Amino acid sequence: MGADRQFWQRTHRWRAGAVYVKVMPHPPLNRIMHVDDARDIRDVVRLALETLGGFAVESCASGAEALARAPVFRPELVLLDEMMPEMDGPTTFSRLRSVPGMESVPIVFMTAQSAPADITRLKGLGALAVIAEPFDPTTLADQVRAIWGRRSADHRARAGIPS
Repeated sequence: MGADRQFWQRTHRWRAGAVYVKVMPHPPLNRIMHVDDARDIRDVVRLALETLGGFAVESCASGAEALARAPVFRPELVLLDEMMPEMDGPTTFSRLRSVPGMESVPIVFMTAQSAPADITRLKGLGALAVIAEPFDPTTLADQVRAIWGRRSADHRARAGIPS
């Protein structure tokens, strides 16, 4: 193992030219906001994420409710239904971005429209990922953790830090 890699592992710093840059790893995921107009889906997601995943979950029945609760709950990740009445997922997404403190919170769409073109469109809006519905409640927490982990790995890769 090279000296630079050993240095990184001991100090969590990486040498960038002659400047040392401290790169903070993403903290573990704890608070998730889930937005879905379907009560049964909200109940299943809450049960799966709280009971099986150990997350704190704030469930919202609409985009308007999410906009009101986001500043207080301060989610670290948002799971957002794409198709909702009144304010759909993409509109909710863009409005959440204007809420103070929510500008860079990762948002994952949950949708039954999971064709490659749909996934590309949603990621083009800035979504971190897309979870296809129907989903398996027994693996949802692991799926969310994997998405969160990829986010951390992507952050390290962009900073030029070896994994």
